[in-house]
Amino acid sequence: MRARIYQPAKTAMSSGAAKTHHWVLEFAPASPRQVDPLMGWTSSDDMNSQVRLSFDTLEAAKAYAEDHGIDALVFQPKKRKPNIRPRGYGENFATDRRGAWTH
Repeated sequence: MRARIYQPAKTAMSSGAAKTHHWVLEFAPASPRQVDPLMGWTSSDDMNSQVRLSFDTLEAAKAYAEDHGIDALVFQPKKRKPNIRPRGYGENFATDRRGAWTH
């Protein structure tokens, strides 16, 4: 069984970093998906493709994979530099603002 261990990225719809601090073990699909000719639904007979396990640390995810004989690839996240402004969002409305209002 093959799987991948990764840390999820933040969603594009949010500036927050919620749900990005844990590690996920996700199994690779063992068989291709098939389209049902009558209903048009996509299905698969591979139950492991529906399994997603969450762990607090990378070491815990690796230990689980090793204990259960799972061949897991680890993908390290690409960290971003935080964009922190000195005075934050409130600086847009400060009375001592030096730049021109451009809105």
